[in-house]
Amino acid sequence: WAYAYTNPPSNPTQGLKRPRNETGNKVIVVLGAQWGDEGKGKVVDLLATESDLVCRCQGGNNAGHTVVVEGKEYDFHLLPSGIINPKSICNGVVIHLPGLFEEAENNEKKGLHLFCFYLSTVFDFHQVVDGIQETQRQATEGKIIGTTKKGIGPTYASKASRTGLRVCDLLGDFKEFSTKFKNLVEQYQSMYSSLTVDTESQLKKLKEYGERLRPMVRDGVYYMYEALHGPPKKILVEGANAALLDIDFGTYPFVTSSNCTVGGACTGLGIPPLNIGEVYGVSKAYTTRVGIGAFPTEQLNVTGELLQTRGHEVGVTTGRKRRCGWLDLVILRYAHMINGFTAIALTKLDILDVLDEIKVGVAYKINGKRIPHFPADMELLHKVEVEYETFPGWKSDTSAARKWNNLPQKAQNYIRFVENHIGVPIKWVGVGKSRECMIQMF
Repeated sequence: WAYAYTNPPSNPTQGLKRPRNETGNKVIVVLGAQWGDEGKGKVVDLLATESDLVCRCQGGNNAGHTVVVEGKEYDFHLLPSGIINPKSICNGVVIHLPGLFEEAENNEKKGLHLFCFYLSTVFDFHQVVDGIQETQRQATEGKIIGTTKKGIGPTYASKASRTGLRVCDLLGDFKEFSTKFKNLVEQYQSMYSSLTVDTESQLKKLKEYGERLRPMVRDGVYYMYEALHGPPKKILVEGANAALLDIDFGTYPFVTSSNCTVGGACTGLGIPPLNIGEVYGVSKAYTTRVGIGAFPTEQLNVTGELLQTRGHEVGVTTGRKRRCGWLDLVILRYAHMINGFTAIALTKLDILDVLDEIKVGVAYKINGKRIPHFPADMELLHKVEVEYETFPGWKSDTSAARKWNNLPQKAQNYIRFVENHIGVPIKWVGVGKSRECMIQMF
Protein backbone atom coordinates (compact mmCIF):
# COMPACT_ATOMS: atom_id res chain seq x y z
CA TRP A 1 0.00 0.00 0.00
CA ALA A 2 1.22 3.46 -0.88
CA TYR A 3 -0.53 5.07 2.08
CA ALA A 4 0.60 5.03 5.70
CA TYR A 5 -2.23 4.80 8.25
CA THR A 6 -1.84 5.91 11.87
CA ASN A 7 -4.80 3.74 12.77
CA PRO A 8 -5.14 1.29 9.89
CA PRO A 9 -8.74 0.22 9.22
CA SER A 10 -9.71 -3.43 9.50
CA ASN A 11 -10.61 -3.32 5.83
CA PRO A 12 -7.53 -2.03 3.91
CA THR A 13 -9.69 -0.64 1.09
CA GLN A 14 -12.04 1.26 3.41
CA GLY A 15 -12.23 4.93 2.49
CA LEU A 16 -10.53 4.51 -0.87
CA LYS A 17 -12.65 5.53 -3.84
CA ARG A 18 -12.40 2.98 -6.61
CA PRO A 19 -12.43 4.30 -10.19
CA ARG A 20 -15.33 3.25 -12.33
CA ASN A 21 -14.40 0.36 -14.60
CA GLU A 22 -14.69 2.15 -17.93
CA THR A 23 -13.80 -0.08 -20.82
CA GLY A 24 -16.02 1.65 -23.38
CA ASN A 25 -16.38 0.74 -27.04
CA LYS A 26 -14.01 -1.83 -28.47
CA VAL A 27 -12.02 -1.04 -31.60
CA ILE A 28 -11.25 -3.30 -34.57
CA VAL A 29 -7.61 -3.13 -35.69
CA VAL A 30 -6.49 -4.06 -39.23
CA LEU A 31 -2.77 -4.79 -39.61
CA GLY A 32 -0.39 -6.07 -42.26
CA ALA A 33 0.96 -9.54 -41.49
CA GLN A 34 3.87 -9.63 -43.98
CA TRP A 35 6.14 -6.89 -45.40
CA GLY A 36 3.32 -4.58 -46.42
CA ASP A 37 1.29 -4.28 -49.64
CA GLU A 38 -1.07 -7.08 -48.54
CA GLY A 39 -4.29 -5.33 -49.49
CA LYS A 40 -5.06 -3.67 -46.14
CA GLY A 41 -6.68 -0.76 -47.94
CA LYS A 42 -9.33 -3.00 -49.48
CA VAL A 43 -10.06 -4.69 -46.15
CA VAL A 44 -10.30 -1.33 -44.37
CA ASP A 45 -12.56 0.03 -47.10
CA LEU A 46 -14.83 -3.01 -46.76
CA LEU A 47 -15.09 -2.66 -42.98
CA ALA A 48 -15.39 1.14 -43.15
CA THR A 49 -18.79 0.84 -44.83
CA GLU A 50 -20.22 -0.36 -41.51
CA SER A 51 -18.02 1.68 -39.15
CA ASP A 52 -18.83 4.93 -37.37
CA LEU A 53 -15.22 6.09 -37.16
CA VAL A 54 -12.04 5.11 -39.04
CA CYS A 55 -8.63 5.94 -37.54
CA ARG A 56 -5.08 5.69 -38.83
CA CYS A 57 -2.50 5.37 -36.07
CA GLN A 58 1.10 5.47 -37.44
CA GLY A 59 3.42 5.83 -40.39
CA GLY A 60 3.46 8.55 -43.02
CA ASN A 61 3.24 8.88 -46.78
CA ASN A 62 5.72 6.03 -47.18
CA ALA A 63 2.66 3.76 -47.15
CA GLY A 64 0.46 3.30 -50.18
CA HIS A 65 -3.01 1.74 -50.40
CA THR A 66 -5.15 1.22 -53.48
CA VAL A 67 -8.93 1.06 -53.07
CA VAL A 68 -11.40 0.37 -55.91
CA VAL A 69 -15.00 1.45 -55.35
CA GLU A 70 -17.69 1.41 -58.03
CA GLY A 71 -15.06 1.21 -60.76
CA LYS A 72 -13.03 4.17 -59.45
CA GLU A 73 -9.49 3.55 -58.23
CA TYR A 74 -8.15 5.64 -55.34
CA ASP A 75 -4.52 5.74 -54.21
CA PHE A 76 -4.02 6.73 -50.58
CA HIS A 77 -0.73 7.52 -48.85
CA LEU A 78 -1.42 9.87 -45.93
CA LEU A 79 -5.19 9.74 -46.04
CA PRO A 80 -6.69 6.69 -44.33
CA SER A 81 -8.03 4.04 -46.69
CA GLY A 82 -11.31 4.47 -44.83
CA ILE A 83 -11.54 8.13 -45.87
CA ILE A 84 -14.38 7.15 -48.20
CA ASN A 85 -16.22 6.92 -44.89
CA PRO A 86 -16.79 10.61 -44.02
CA LYS A 87 -15.67 10.13 -40.41
CA SER A 88 -11.95 9.41 -40.58
CA ILE A 89 -9.08 10.67 -38.44
CA CYS A 90 -5.29 10.41 -38.23
CA ASN A 91 -3.25 10.53 -35.06
CA GLY A 92 0.34 9.48 -34.41
CA VAL A 93 1.09 9.97 -38.11
CA VAL A 94 3.99 12.00 -39.51
CA ILE A 95 2.48 14.42 -41.97
CA HIS A 96 4.11 15.93 -45.06
CA LEU A 97 1.79 18.89 -45.51
CA PRO A 98 2.31 19.52 -49.25
CA GLY A 99 1.76 15.80 -49.85
CA LEU A 100 -1.38 15.82 -47.71
CA PHE A 101 -3.10 18.60 -49.62
CA GLU A 102 -1.96 17.31 -53.02
CA GLU A 103 -3.37 13.88 -52.21
CA ALA A 104 -6.64 15.40 -50.99
CA GLU A 105 -7.02 17.47 -54.17
CA ASN A 106 -6.24 14.51 -56.45
CA ASN A 107 -8.92 12.37 -54.81
CA GLU A 108 -11.45 15.20 -54.77
CA LYS A 109 -11.11 15.32 -58.56
CA LYS A 110 -12.38 11.73 -58.55
CA GLY A 111 -15.47 12.79 -56.62
CA LEU A 112 -14.22 12.00 -53.13
CA HIS A 113 -15.08 14.86 -50.78
CA LEU A 114 -13.14 15.03 -47.56
CA PHE A 115 -15.13 15.93 -44.48
CA CYS A 116 -13.27 15.75 -41.18
CA PHE A 117 -9.58 14.96 -40.86
CA TYR A 118 -7.73 15.35 -37.61
CA LEU A 119 -3.94 15.40 -37.24
CA SER A 120 -1.65 15.37 -34.25
CA THR A 121 1.86 15.03 -35.66
CA VAL A 122 3.50 17.19 -38.30
CA PHE A 123 5.98 15.89 -40.82
CA ASP A 124 8.65 18.44 -41.64
CA PHE A 125 10.95 18.61 -44.65
CA HIS A 126 13.33 15.72 -44.01
CA GLN A 127 13.09 14.15 -47.46
CA VAL A 128 16.39 15.55 -48.71
CA VAL A 129 18.13 14.21 -45.60
CA ASP A 130 16.58 10.78 -46.25
CA GLY A 131 18.19 10.76 -49.69
CA ILE A 132 21.55 11.98 -48.36
CA GLN A 133 21.57 9.22 -45.73
CA GLU A 134 20.95 6.57 -48.38
CA THR A 135 23.82 7.95 -50.48
CA GLN A 136 26.13 7.88 -47.45
CA ARG A 137 25.15 4.29 -46.64
CA GLN A 138 26.02 3.26 -50.18
CA ALA A 139 29.37 5.03 -49.99
CA THR A 140 30.41 3.76 -46.55
CA GLU A 141 28.73 0.35 -46.28
CA GLY A 142 28.23 -0.56 -49.92
CA LYS A 143 24.49 -1.06 -49.40
CA ILE A 144 21.36 0.95 -48.71
CA ILE A 145 18.23 0.31 -46.65
CA GLY A 146 15.97 1.04 -49.62
CA THR A 147 13.79 3.69 -48.01
CA THR A 148 11.00 5.46 -49.89
CA LYS A 149 12.95 8.74 -49.42
CA LYS A 150 9.80 10.33 -48.03
CA GLY A 151 11.68 11.54 -44.96
CA ILE A 152 9.98 9.17 -42.55
CA GLY A 153 13.14 7.98 -40.77
CA PRO A 154 14.62 11.45 -40.19
CA THR A 155 11.24 12.72 -38.94
CA TYR A 156 10.90 9.93 -36.39
CA ALA A 157 14.54 10.56 -35.43
CA SER A 158 13.64 14.20 -34.70
CA LYS A 159 10.70 13.01 -32.64
CA ALA A 160 12.90 10.64 -30.61
CA SER A 161 15.56 13.33 -30.08
CA ARG A 162 12.81 15.74 -28.94
CA THR A 163 13.54 18.33 -31.59
CA GLY A 164 10.61 17.48 -33.86
CA LEU A 165 7.78 19.84 -34.72
CA ARG A 166 4.13 18.96 -34.19
CA VAL A 167 0.82 20.33 -35.39
CA CYS A 168 0.27 22.04 -32.05
CA ASP A 169 3.56 23.91 -32.62
CA LEU A 170 2.51 24.97 -36.10
CA LEU A 171 -0.91 26.19 -34.96
CA GLY A 172 0.40 27.90 -31.84
CA ASP A 173 2.72 30.94 -31.64
CA PHE A 174 4.17 31.06 -35.15
CA LYS A 175 7.13 33.14 -34.02
CA GLU A 176 8.09 30.41 -31.58
CA PHE A 177 7.47 27.77 -34.25
CA SER A 178 9.78 29.66 -36.63
CA THR A 179 12.57 29.65 -34.07
CA LYS A 180 12.18 25.89 -33.52
CA PHE A 181 12.11 25.31 -37.26
CA LYS A 182 15.31 27.30 -37.82
CA ASN A 183 17.02 25.42 -34.99
CA LEU A 184 15.97 22.11 -36.54
CA VAL A 185 17.33 23.16 -39.94
CA GLU A 186 20.63 24.25 -38.36
CA GLN A 187 20.86 20.92 -36.53
CA TYR A 188 20.58 18.98 -39.79
CA GLN A 189 22.90 21.33 -41.68
CA SER A 190 25.55 20.75 -39.02
CA MET A 191 25.30 17.02 -39.75
CA TYR A 192 24.94 17.25 -43.55
CA SER A 193 27.02 20.01 -45.12
CA SER A 194 25.38 19.57 -48.53
CA LEU A 195 21.90 20.31 -47.17
CA THR A 196 20.52 23.66 -48.29
CA VAL A 197 17.17 24.99 -47.09
CA ASP A 198 15.45 28.24 -48.03
CA THR A 199 14.22 28.78 -44.49
CA GLU A 200 12.12 31.89 -45.07
CA SER A 201 10.38 30.40 -48.11
CA GLN A 202 9.66 27.20 -46.17
CA LEU A 203 8.23 29.15 -43.23
CA LYS A 204 5.97 31.17 -45.52
CA LYS A 205 4.54 27.98 -47.02
CA LEU A 206 4.17 26.35 -43.60
CA LYS A 207 2.19 29.30 -42.32
CA GLU A 208 -0.20 28.98 -45.28
CA TYR A 209 -0.54 25.23 -44.76
CA GLY A 210 -1.15 25.78 -41.06
CA GLU A 211 -4.13 28.02 -41.73
CA ARG A 212 -5.59 25.49 -44.18
CA LEU A 213 -5.06 22.80 -41.61
CA ARG A 214 -6.47 24.64 -38.58
CA PRO A 215 -10.18 23.77 -39.08
CA MET A 216 -9.30 20.08 -39.46
CA VAL A 217 -7.46 19.67 -36.16
CA ARG A 218 -8.73 18.36 -32.84
CA ASP A 219 -7.01 17.04 -29.73
CA GLY A 220 -6.71 13.36 -30.55
CA VAL A 221 -6.70 11.97 -27.00
CA TYR A 222 -9.90 13.73 -25.97
CA TYR A 223 -11.55 12.97 -29.30
CA MET A 224 -10.79 9.26 -29.00
CA TYR A 225 -11.85 9.13 -25.33
CA GLU A 226 -15.23 10.62 -26.21
CA ALA A 227 -15.59 8.17 -29.10
CA LEU A 228 -14.73 5.21 -26.87
CA HIS A 229 -16.92 6.21 -23.93
CA GLY A 230 -19.84 7.87 -25.68
CA PRO A 231 -22.78 6.15 -27.40
CA PRO A 232 -22.08 2.71 -28.92
CA LYS A 233 -19.85 3.05 -31.97
CA LYS A 234 -18.07 0.79 -34.42
CA ILE A 235 -14.49 2.08 -34.46
CA LEU A 236 -11.99 0.84 -37.02
CA VAL A 237 -8.21 1.33 -36.67
CA GLU A 238 -6.06 1.12 -39.79
CA GLY A 239 -2.37 0.29 -39.55
CA ALA A 240 0.09 1.24 -42.28
CA ASN A 241 3.09 -0.90 -43.31
CA ALA A 242 3.21 -4.37 -41.66
CA ALA A 243 4.56 -6.58 -38.87
CA LEU A 244 7.85 -7.45 -40.59
CA LEU A 245 8.50 -3.71 -41.11
CA ASP A 246 7.97 -2.81 -37.44
CA ILE A 247 10.88 -0.78 -36.00
CA ASP A 248 11.16 -3.15 -33.00
CA PHE A 249 10.00 -6.54 -34.29
CA GLY A 250 10.61 -6.36 -38.04
CA THR A 251 13.59 -7.39 -40.16
CA TYR A 252 15.78 -4.60 -38.78
CA PRO A 253 17.37 -2.45 -40.17
CA PHE A 254 15.28 -2.96 -43.31
CA VAL A 255 12.14 -1.68 -41.62
CA THR A 256 10.09 1.48 -41.24
CA SER A 257 10.51 3.87 -38.31
CA SER A 258 7.19 3.37 -36.53
CA ASN A 259 5.40 0.59 -34.66
CA CYS A 260 3.09 -1.06 -37.17
CA THR A 261 2.09 -3.91 -34.86
CA VAL A 262 -0.92 -3.82 -32.54
CA GLY A 263 0.86 -1.74 -29.88
CA GLY A 264 1.03 1.10 -32.39
CA ALA A 265 -2.75 1.44 -32.19
CA CYS A 266 -2.44 2.31 -28.48
CA THR A 267 0.59 4.59 -28.71
CA GLY A 268 -0.56 6.25 -31.94
CA LEU A 269 -4.13 6.97 -30.93
CA GLY A 270 -3.71 7.23 -27.16
CA ILE A 271 -6.20 4.47 -26.41
CA PRO A 272 -5.89 1.83 -23.66
CA PRO A 273 -5.23 -1.85 -24.50
CA LEU A 274 -8.59 -2.64 -22.82
CA ASN A 275 -10.31 -1.04 -25.79
CA ILE A 276 -8.69 -3.30 -28.37
CA GLY A 277 -11.25 -5.82 -29.57
CA GLU A 278 -10.83 -7.74 -32.83
CA VAL A 279 -7.37 -7.73 -34.47
CA TYR A 280 -7.45 -8.66 -38.14
CA GLY A 281 -4.23 -9.57 -39.97
CA VAL A 282 -4.01 -9.16 -43.73
CA SER A 283 -1.86 -11.47 -45.85
CA LYS A 284 -1.55 -12.17 -49.54
CA ALA A 285 -1.92 -15.77 -50.71
CA TYR A 286 1.77 -15.45 -51.59
CA THR A 287 4.50 -13.11 -50.30
CA THR A 288 5.92 -9.84 -51.64
CA ARG A 289 8.47 -7.33 -50.45
CA VAL A 290 9.57 -3.90 -51.72
CA GLY A 291 13.20 -2.90 -51.28
CA ILE A 292 16.15 -4.61 -49.68
CA GLY A 293 16.37 -7.26 -46.98
CA ALA A 294 16.15 -11.00 -46.44
CA PHE A 295 13.27 -12.79 -48.17
CA PRO A 296 13.53 -16.57 -47.61
CA THR A 297 10.70 -17.68 -49.95
CA GLU A 298 11.57 -15.27 -52.78
CA GLN A 299 11.42 -16.82 -56.26
CA LEU A 300 14.05 -15.37 -58.59
CA ASN A 301 12.67 -17.35 -61.51
CA VAL A 302 9.69 -17.59 -63.85
CA THR A 303 7.34 -18.20 -60.90
CA GLY A 304 8.42 -14.94 -59.26
CA GLU A 305 8.02 -13.12 -62.59
CA LEU A 306 4.55 -14.62 -63.09
CA LEU A 307 3.41 -13.52 -59.61
CA GLN A 308 4.82 -10.04 -60.23
CA THR A 309 3.12 -9.70 -63.61
CA ARG A 310 -0.26 -11.25 -62.77
CA GLY A 311 -0.41 -9.50 -59.41
CA HIS A 312 0.62 -6.10 -60.86
CA GLU A 313 3.15 -5.99 -58.06
CA VAL A 314 4.40 -2.42 -58.24
CA GLY A 315 4.67 -0.21 -55.14
CA VAL A 316 1.88 2.40 -54.94
CA THR A 317 4.23 4.93 -53.30
CA THR A 318 7.58 4.18 -54.95
CA GLY A 319 6.66 2.66 -58.30
CA ARG A 320 9.27 -0.06 -57.64
CA LYS A 321 8.57 -3.64 -58.64
CA ARG A 322 7.81 -5.85 -55.66
CA ARG A 323 9.89 -8.97 -55.10
CA CYS A 324 7.65 -12.05 -55.12
CA GLY A 325 7.73 -15.51 -53.59
CA TRP A 326 5.72 -18.32 -52.04
CA LEU A 327 3.56 -17.78 -48.97
CA ASP A 328 5.73 -17.92 -45.84
CA LEU A 329 3.85 -19.30 -42.83
CA VAL A 330 6.85 -18.81 -40.55
CA ILE A 331 6.47 -15.04 -40.79
CA LEU A 332 2.68 -15.26 -40.48
CA ARG A 333 2.98 -17.25 -37.25
CA TYR A 334 5.56 -14.73 -36.01
CA ALA A 335 3.23 -11.82 -36.84
CA HIS A 336 0.44 -13.63 -34.97
CA MET A 337 2.67 -14.05 -31.89
CA ILE A 338 3.13 -10.28 -31.72
CA ASN A 339 -0.34 -9.12 -32.72
CA GLY A 340 -2.67 -11.84 -31.47
CA PHE A 341 -4.79 -11.95 -34.62
CA THR A 342 -8.39 -12.97 -34.10
CA ALA A 343 -8.89 -13.53 -37.85
CA ILE A 344 -7.02 -13.29 -41.15
CA ALA A 345 -7.92 -11.76 -44.51
CA LEU A 346 -6.19 -13.71 -47.28
CA THR A 347 -6.00 -11.57 -50.43
CA LYS A 348 -5.10 -12.08 -54.11
CA LEU A 349 -5.89 -15.79 -54.19
CA ASP A 350 -6.84 -15.38 -57.86
CA ILE A 351 -3.23 -14.62 -58.79
CA LEU A 352 -2.42 -18.30 -58.13
CA ASP A 353 -5.14 -19.55 -60.50
CA VAL A 354 -2.81 -20.48 -63.38
CA LEU A 355 -0.12 -22.36 -61.44
CA ASP A 356 0.37 -26.11 -61.85
CA GLU A 357 1.61 -26.42 -58.29
CA ILE A 358 1.80 -24.08 -55.32
CA LYS A 359 4.32 -24.17 -52.51
CA VAL A 360 3.97 -22.91 -48.94
CA GLY A 361 6.93 -22.30 -46.63
CA VAL A 362 6.25 -24.06 -43.31
CA ALA A 363 9.61 -24.02 -41.49
CA TYR A 364 13.19 -22.74 -41.63
CA LYS A 365 16.29 -24.91 -41.41
CA ILE A 366 19.92 -24.13 -40.62
CA ASN A 367 22.45 -26.84 -41.50
CA GLY A 368 19.57 -29.25 -42.13
CA LYS A 369 17.95 -28.71 -38.72
CA ARG A 370 14.67 -26.92 -38.11
CA ILE A 371 14.97 -23.76 -36.04
CA PRO A 372 12.14 -23.21 -33.54
CA HIS A 373 11.45 -19.54 -34.17
CA PHE A 374 11.80 -16.63 -36.57
CA PRO A 375 15.43 -15.42 -36.28
CA ALA A 376 16.16 -11.91 -35.00
CA ASP A 377 19.60 -11.95 -36.66
CA MET A 378 19.17 -10.85 -40.28
CA GLU A 379 22.44 -12.51 -41.29
CA LEU A 380 20.95 -15.79 -40.07
CA LEU A 381 17.69 -15.10 -41.92
CA HIS A 382 19.69 -14.76 -45.15
CA LYS A 383 21.10 -18.26 -44.61
CA VAL A 384 17.94 -20.21 -43.77
CA GLU A 385 16.70 -23.02 -45.98
CA VAL A 386 12.92 -23.10 -46.36
CA GLU A 387 10.95 -26.31 -45.86
CA TYR A 388 7.94 -26.36 -48.20
CA GLU A 389 4.61 -28.13 -48.50
CA THR A 390 3.51 -28.52 -52.11
CA PHE A 391 -0.11 -28.36 -53.30
CA PRO A 392 -1.61 -29.05 -56.73
CA GLY A 393 -2.89 -25.94 -58.47
CA TRP A 394 -6.61 -25.60 -59.11
CA LYS A 395 -6.05 -24.29 -62.67
CA SER A 396 -9.36 -22.43 -62.89
CA ASP A 397 -10.54 -18.83 -62.66
CA THR A 398 -11.62 -17.83 -59.13
CA SER A 399 -12.18 -14.11 -59.83
CA ALA A 400 -15.97 -14.51 -60.15
CA ALA A 401 -16.33 -16.45 -56.87
CA ARG A 402 -18.40 -14.67 -54.25
CA LYS A 403 -19.03 -17.55 -51.83
CA TRP A 404 -16.86 -20.24 -50.27
CA ASN A 405 -18.66 -22.95 -52.25
CA ASN A 406 -17.77 -21.17 -55.50
CA LEU A 407 -14.07 -21.86 -54.95
CA PRO A 408 -12.49 -25.03 -56.40
CA GLN A 409 -11.88 -27.81 -53.89
CA LYS A 410 -8.11 -27.54 -54.33
CA ALA A 411 -8.26 -23.81 -53.53
CA GLN A 412 -10.34 -24.61 -50.44
CA ASN A 413 -7.73 -27.17 -49.36
CA TYR A 414 -4.97 -24.57 -49.75
CA ILE A 415 -6.88 -22.04 -47.64
CA ARG A 416 -7.70 -24.57 -44.90
CA PHE A 417 -4.06 -25.65 -44.70
CA VAL A 418 -2.94 -22.04 -44.19
CA GLU A 419 -5.64 -21.46 -41.60
CA ASN A 420 -4.81 -24.60 -39.60
CA HIS A 421 -1.05 -24.05 -39.75
CA ILE A 422 -1.24 -20.49 -38.39
CA GLY A 423 -3.93 -21.37 -35.89
CA VAL A 424 -6.07 -18.36 -36.84
CA PRO A 425 -9.37 -18.51 -38.76
CA ILE A 426 -9.46 -16.96 -42.23
CA LYS A 427 -12.47 -14.65 -42.32
CA TRP A 428 -12.09 -13.20 -45.83
CA VAL A 429 -10.62 -14.45 -49.10
CA GLY A 430 -9.85 -11.89 -51.80
CA VAL A 431 -10.18 -12.81 -55.49
CA GLY A 432 -10.01 -9.38 -57.13
CA LYS A 433 -9.36 -5.65 -56.68
CA SER A 434 -12.76 -4.29 -55.62
CA ARG A 435 -14.55 -4.66 -52.28
CA GLU A 436 -17.13 -6.92 -53.95
CA CYS A 437 -14.35 -9.48 -54.57
CA MET A 438 -13.93 -10.30 -50.88
CA ILE A 439 -15.52 -13.62 -49.92
CA GLN A 440 -16.64 -13.48 -46.28
CA MET A 441 -16.38 -16.86 -44.57
CA PHE A 442 -18.16 -16.11 -41.31
